[in-house]
Amino acid sequence: MLLQFVQGLYIVAGVLFILSLAGLSKQTTARLGNVAGMIGMGLALVATVIHSLNISATEDDRLPVWVTLVLIVAVLGIGAFLGTPIARKVEMTQMPELIAAFHSFVGMAAVLVGFNSFAVPGETGGGAVHMVEVALGVLIGAYTFTGSVVAYLKLSAKMKSQPLMLPGRNLINLTGFVGFLALMVWFVTVGEHNALLGWVLIIAIALIGFALGYHMVAAIGGGDMPVVVSMLNSYSGWAAAAAGFMLNNNLLIITGSLVGSSGAILSYIMCRAMNRSFISVILGGFGSEGGQVSSGAEETGEHREIDAATTAEMLWNAKSVIITPGYGMAVAKAQYPVADLTAKLRAHGVKVRFGVHPVAGRLPGHMNVLLAEAHVPYDIVLEMDEINDDFAETDVVLVIGANDTVNPAALEDPNSPIAGMPVLEVWKAENVIVFKRSMATGYAGVQNPLFFKENTHMLFGDAKERVDDILKALGK
Repeated sequence: MLLQFVQGLYIVAGVLFILSLAGLSKQTTARLGNVAGMIGMGLALVATVIHSLNISATEDDRLPVWVTLVLIVAVLGIGAFLGTPIARKVEMTQMPELIAAFHSFVGMAAVLVGFNSFAVPGETGGGAVHMVEVALGVLIGAYTFTGSVVAYLKLSAKMKSQPLMLPGRNLINLTGFVGFLALMVWFVTVGEHNALLGWVLIIAIALIGFALGYHMVAAIGGGDMPVVVSMLNSYSGWAAAAAGFMLNNNLLIITGSLVGSSGAILSYIMCRAMNRSFISVILGGFGSEGGQVSSGAEETGEHREIDAATTAEMLWNAKSVIITPGYGMAVAKAQYPVADLTAKLRAHGVKVRFGVHPVAGRLPGHMNVLLAEAHVPYDIVLEMDEINDDFAETDVVLVIGANDTVNPAALEDPNSPIAGMPVLEVWKAENVIVFKRSMATGYAGVQNPLFFKENTHMLFGDAKERVDDILKALGK
């Protein structure tokens, strides 16, 4: 009876997770989606605790109930102690690297579950199928761990964003996967009968996964990192599903499958939006030639500067304005004065809209969340394919902290590392004003010819301070 109750809670939690994903698909329902997900996770935790205590109470060779309860409370306490201050202090600009770091924990958890499942088969009872589950779970978990660590280091600027291009990198990856298959067959064949050899093989599989995760993610350039974060989210889901099979936990299987499939679908959509090969990205740039990354000091002409007062006058006299935000806006926390500027211009009769690139920022939907947080109306925030045709009829475009997503080299230079990536064609507007701290290159490490076009003016300094200066010039 108790087991049926636990399974019922698992089913309800699974449904809530599905509703959570559905809610997160739209800005207007995202809050409800988060609530559904939190309730589902709460029910899942309750069901797991009840199930664990029941096992301790009914099986003589298990820990006493009170010991199990103490261990569970201790683990939950440690998680809450570490997670609560992180959640309270983390900035929106740090969310991409935080998510990448969390993915690494899921990956390592899958590796440890795999090791434990090999040592103590538990309810699955062992067998060839179980050994395959262990091998796959350890490989996926190990790959997710090191791949997520590399993504974290790149996103937090603790590691260069340029792709790691080792000679014969595709052959290295292929050799790694072939080696894994050979080791898995060997492991399944002899692992149950020879514990020492089994441990050697499963550790070797983990090492291959660690190496592949590092190399294949390091080989992907900074311009494609938002896709990588999404793909690592998918891998963490598959790692969780693998852990579910090893633990015979239906909810883990359901949840992992949901996260894995939704992450893969999102990654595919983003690859299409960026004109990138889905297979190339997940295989670490397999088959891609890769462009030459600029040194960062190279320039392609002379730039023209503008001040806040002149910018304010230009905006006040405009009929239409498009704002294209980027990661620099997030770093400067400029979304709030930008929202104030938008409201003031709209009250004056200026048509103001936002053009958001699919990979603006360093996480899918990053800019949309920031703008919603600042109470920018949803209906004036448009995606790239919705607004690109309107730039030619726009008086002023404000590029606030964006770089690679407005780089014409993506369309004009076939040797560029971002070649072929659709971008916001802001240079077609009558006037373009770029908010930047300096003439430094963007995250992909390539120079932007937009900065040197005749209709482009550079407004240097902190984006928040410059927008505040514009508001002052407008008489706020």
